[in-house]
Amino acid sequence: MIDIEVYKGDITQLELDALVNAANNHLWMGAGVAGAIKRAGGREIEAEAVSKGPIPVGHAVVTGAGRLKARYIIHAAVMGLDLATDAGKIRQTTRNSLLRANELGIASLAFPALGTGVGGFPIDECARIMIGEVLTYSSEKTGLKKVVFALFNEKAYRVFKQELDRQSAKPF
Repeated sequence: MIDIEVYKGDITQLELDALVNAANNHLWMGAGVAGAIKRAGGREIEAEAVSKGPIPVGHAVVTGAGRLKARYIIHAAVMGLDLATDAGKIRQTTRNSLLRANELGIASLAFPALGTGVGGFPIDECARIMIGEVLTYSSEKTGLKKVVFALFNEKAYRVFKQELDRQSAKPF
């Protein structure tokens, strides 16, 4: 079983094996979480990511983490250059990020709220989808021990915390 936590603060400050970047499919790192990761970790993260793209929306690739405390960045292409996303893309991107983590033997991972910034996706629906996907994945054989949902503001933190409490209370 994966330990799931909700954290309010800057994802770039977490000391975990990997951080997930809410990316576009060309893997350019401009605004939002991507911009914060590039500013804190260095431009080499973006250079390595772009060299692996473009990738299909819904897929994820891994790079080093530059100057960050994490070892890896998982670039989750939750949208294309049109900056549009939907429930299916968020579900697939979450799943593929978990699969990349497992392939690398990663024990701890942090997700932002995928698609809710630039993509404009509703935070409550994002929380339902992402938490549900992690809970479903946690029943599979995996080396992943800890998943943190890192939310930058109070509203997003509360929404994810309430959704985690709600889904954790349901019998599987």
